[in-house]
Amino acid sequence: MGSVAQSLRKLFRGGSSNEPKSSTPPGRVQARSSRRSSGLGELTRALVGREGLCVLDIGATSPDNIQHFTELGYKVYSEDVLLSSKEQQYCVADADGKQVVDEKQFLSDNLNYGAQTFDAVLCWDMADYMDEGLVKPVVARLWSVLKPGGLVLAFFHTKDAGPDAPFYRYHIAGTDNLELQLLNGAGRNGNRDGLRLQRVFNNRHIENLFRDYANIKFFLARDNVREVLVKR
Repeated sequence: MGSVAQSLRKLFRGGSSNEPKSSTPPGRVQARSSRRSSGLGELTRALVGREGLCVLDIGATSPDNIQHFTELGYKVYSEDVLLSSKEQQYCVADADGKQVVDEKQFLSDNLNYGAQTFDAVLCWDMADYMDEGLVKPVVARLWSVLKPGGLVLAFFHTKDAGPDAPFYRYHIAGTDNLELQLLNGAGRNGNRDGLRLQRVFNNRHIENLFRDYANIKFFLARDNVREVLVKR
């Protein structure tokens, strides 16, 4: 897993456990909405009773999620992969002069974990907002860091969601319940201006994205979102 210092950087990327760097600025605290998550419930049931598990959360850093898993006795790592992908250092020009993300450099700096490290990964809706050139490489990297039988929980917007679909930080609030904190706008200074829905995956696209995985299960959720639980 690398040095202790590296592990701590991964654990709290984007801020401390008490005040994530990407949280809403003072005076603009966003109220949370709550909803049931069938995918989270299925993940919880799959992990219950097992000890010494290791979980990776690659969404917007949530102290609630860190606390939830540490109280279960799990090791938990939190790495805001989407926000990192927006950093200027990864933006390069391709042969046609179009601005793209440097996939090799990004993966050299992010998601640096040993093979078969994690029992579960929380993706949330990362794939819908990430640069298209990074989505498949990131999913492939997750396959490599998951243990055989490991699980990925991911959310995908449906065709009814437009490009201005709200972007949320997901907080685990029970075995099958989530609190959604609206994060409007992308940037390192507390707002996320520019985080717009990049694409909508249909079921066939999602199955193709996870084609190297062993099994996939779909759950229809609220808010124009489908939840997916994938097994390595």
